[in-house]
Amino acid sequence: MTDTRNRLVFVGTSDVAGLIRGKSFPESEWDKRSRRGVGWTPTNVQITCFDSISESPFGSFGDLVLVPDEDTRFVLEEGRRLDFALGDIQSLEGEPWPFCTRSLARRALQEFHALTGATVLSAFEHEFQLRGQAPRPGDAYGFKGFRDGQDWAEAYLDALEGAGCMPDTFMKEYGPGQYEVTNKPARGLRSADNAAILRLLTHDVLGRFGLTPSFAPILDPESVGNGLHIHFSFLDDTEAPLTHDAADPHGMSGLTRHFIGGILKYLDQILAILAPSEVSYLRLTPHRWSAAFNNLGFRDREASVRICPVTSKDPEGIARQFNFELRAADAAASPHLALAALVFAGTQGVRDKVEPPAPAQEDLSLLAPDELAAKGFRRLPTSLPEALEAFGGSDAVRDWFGEEFVALYLAHKTGEMAQLEGLDNAAKCARYGDVY
Repeated sequence: MTDTRNRLVFVGTSDVAGLIRGKSFPESEWDKRSRRGVGWTPTNVQITCFDSISESPFGSFGDLVLVPDEDTRFVLEEGRRLDFALGDIQSLEGEPWPFCTRSLARRALQEFHALTGATVLSAFEHEFQLRGQAPRPGDAYGFKGFRDGQDWAEAYLDALEGAGCMPDTFMKEYGPGQYEVTNKPARGLRSADNAAILRLLTHDVLGRFGLTPSFAPILDPESVGNGLHIHFSFLDDTEAPLTHDAADPHGMSGLTRHFIGGILKYLDQILAILAPSEVSYLRLTPHRWSAAFNNLGFRDREASVRICPVTSKDPEGIARQFNFELRAADAAASPHLALAALVFAGTQGVRDKVEPPAPAQEDLSLLAPDELAAKGFRRLPTSLPEALEAFGGSDAVRDWFGEEFVALYLAHKTGEMAQLEGLDNAAKCARYGDVY
């Protein structure tokens, strides 16, 4: 009989860089560790995606614990065994640490529910590319690419389902070696948890097939980017849908309109969280089917927020299926920070009854700044330094996240950018491609 006393459980946090870091312990210790956690160091929060350490307010001082959440634990036996759980970073007294991404998302969701009585239902839609794949003419959205990937894709979707991340669709995307995977919607914090787990399992499972996937925002400045679309809808405490109103010209309830209004009002100020890499801004340009303006679109794939189509015909089905998506994000973002930023902004929009601009019906890149402003639109930041300036100068962001978090995030990204000094865009894409 095999001795399994030292089988390991890994508890991880999706950190500010959007990467999973953590510690492991013998599974026999689960009961104790799920109460007490494992030791964690405050300055770990300033480890960049390139493993440099940005300027830290903590230095060598302080102690924290990373406490696994049993609701996120899963065990996969296929391939190399994996026993994994996400956790919360807490003080030694058991209080949420202000810089824990998961705790920030939880607080944003709680504040939204306290204001509206609504629960956020959301889903993260990911694109990734296989490194080293030559372009294959005639295979955009193609059957050949699907068949090339079917063996690993089925193992991959099995792993996702085994981890509780229920898969929805899988397809060969437009770009070379590019694929898209979607999850079914999940309530509250679980959607961000699913996104973090999905990225982890993509690398874990595809690596068994000799493949190297990357969620980097763009691998080649002359080619396609990898987007992250975050879908939203709302439920009340009886599970009734709150997102749709048939009387509205575009189907939006008042809650939905104001939530979107808040996102679009503050989008330039939270973009440094949603698109947090230097190369993110190579993708966020007009005519790349990403997002370049703070616009609402009705089934428009170049809008920052898009009202998605529904296929149901009956009123109840339409109300349950109706949703909108945020398109100005990529997977260099921590899913928990992205969710927190969007929910904070949306909640502010509901609180202040912010109305979004009418959906654009034209190519906004052809309009001058004064013409954009007259229609309620503005160009989003075009570089990470510009986005960080908007982030750091935002009173709203400081109110939502706290002064100390804003200072820490700015220092984190300053340290990250220092690692890229002197590199051209192709070299920067390669660096991020290696990480994500």
